[in-house]
Amino acid sequence: MSTIAEHGATQSQKLMVFVLSMSLYGLATLISELIPSVQIGIVELSVEFFLFIPLTLAMLFDPLSAALGAATGELVFSEIMLGQFGGLGELEKFLTVTIAVYIAGLMVRDPKSTKQVAIAAISGPAIQLAMSAVVDIVKVQVAVEDFEAVAGLPESVFATEGFAFANDLLFSGILFCLLPTVFLVPRLYGKIEPLLGCKPRSADTAAPSVSGRVIGWSAAGFIVAIVVACVSKAGLSIIEWEADWAESQTALFAGIAVAAVIAVVAAFWAYRTAQLRRA
Repeated sequence: MSTIAEHGATQSQKLMVFVLSMSLYGLATLISELIPSVQIGIVELSVEFFLFIPLTLAMLFDPLSAALGAATGELVFSEIMLGQFGGLGELEKFLTVTIAVYIAGLMVRDPKSTKQVAIAAISGPAIQLAMSAVVDIVKVQVAVEDFEAVAGLPESVFATEGFAFANDLLFSGILFCLLPTVFLVPRLYGKIEPLLGCKPRSADTAAPSVSGRVIGWSAAGFIVAIVVACVSKAGLSIIEWEADWAESQTALFAGIAVAAVIAVVAAFWAYRTAQLRRA
């Protein structure tokens, strides 16, 4: 899995991208907890994710660092910081988010191309939601999870998961992934990279495009995600805990504060490091 490190990015710069993606996406997932959902008949409008943050970083910087940072941020801030940890089952979400953001980042050869950015921006959430839907279907099919029918839909796990996929993609995927990513990437391109001491990506220096090797490793990771999800649901989650203060308002706002501080420190560290490099 080659990245732009081959074209000049250092381990320090990749670490900066990882920390920024982790803290900013972790902060966003905590904020999304404060946004109420709206139920219109069988349609539920809710903010599932602010995936535009890691998608933007993956298209401008190192895709793998941004992908791993986003998955880590969601695990640390929206799970552990809120006083809960699902054990082995958490690996499923970690893998699916990483795979989706990484592939989306590789799809963009030229960040100035609105068409490339748009296709990748909608492909990222589509891949993540599709993998999650398949995992849920498999869990029901192998009888490790009970099927909960949705009123107004056929009593079929395929219909339910298909509807949930379309609902989340058309609402969260467009409003909180596609539109902000298409707006941010071309405008930040060439302006934000010098702050981290990186050269802007171009068609010639971008990370390798999606290849058979990438698809193969992604498929292997997806299979692992299915297996661990089923094993965890069957009762073998290994390490699973929930604190007395789990999902409390205090924990939520404490997590937001911590994530914000980390993001500010990481941004200042990146800027200061870039300044010293140019000195």
